[in-house]
Amino acid sequence: MQAQVQNKFERYPEHITPLLLRIRTLIFTIAAAQDLGAVEESLKWGEPSYSVKNGSTVRFDWKPKYPEQYCLFFNCKTKLVDTFRELHSHALQFEGNRAIVLSIHDPLPITAISQCIELSLKYKSIKHLPLLGA
Repeated sequence: MQAQVQNKFERYPEHITPLLLRIRTLIFTIAAAQDLGAVEESLKWGEPSYSVKNGSTVRFDWKPKYPEQYCLFFNCKTKLVDTFRELHSHALQFEGNRAIVLSIHDPLPITAISQCIELSLKYKSIKHLPLLGA
């Protein structure tokens, strides 16, 4: 883990860190399982950020201003969140066209989140497909 990213994780409250590390693990697992190449990990806008060569960046964060939630952020200039809303409105909550909002009290909806992460990491090769090929 890059030093800046590690420092960010160390500053999260103790009960938040495992939630965000689980998202991080999912990103790396999906990228490896789908043979998407190396995952670039960095901080963008102060948030852990993950990208692969032919994908769209996935970021996530928890903020003290909203202590009961954490979010996954996607490029708002893509049709990613609109597609996620179409596919998973029954399981996920959204903020505009840029974020999935998760409660710190609820179990992570692994299937839905995994598909969203996968579609984002594959975005450049599937953006022309209806519902991104889902």
